[in-house]
Amino acid sequence: MATGQARVDPVSREVVELIGSVVARYHEEYDEAAAEHSLTGAQARLLSLLSLEPLPMRRIAQELKCEPSNVTGIVDRLESRGLVERRPDPADRRVKLAAATEEGRMVARRLRDSLHFAREPLGSLSPEERVSLRDLLQRMLAG
Repeated sequence: MATGQARVDPVSREVVELIGSVVARYHEEYDEAAAEHSLTGAQARLLSLLSLEPLPMRRIAQELKCEPSNVTGIVDRLESRGLVERRPDPADRRVKLAAATEEGRMVARRLRDSLHFAREPLGSLSPEERVSLRDLLQRMLAG
């Protein structure tokens, strides 16, 4: 074993692989659901984000972990479909916010409702198990 490499126990390795499988299945279903609404996965993620609140382009890029120039192109395409609009930030008129339109929020809601994989496996867990899973995931992400 190389110096500095920690040995990973088999259970941890299996947990990491299972989390990877869950994430891969979620992204696969998410992309399929997005395509049903004539959206790319990136467009759907941006629209879902904006359905929660208007955001400046820089913050969207941070949330989506991509370059601001990519965000501009995605917003342009969603804006041309009437799903997103740009508006001045009331706190700083030099900043433009991207915001979901009413139609955009409706599409985001339908998209969210069509994600069965995200809900069905959780349905087989008891409410207490879901709370435990949530708490464990939050602890993992906080560390």
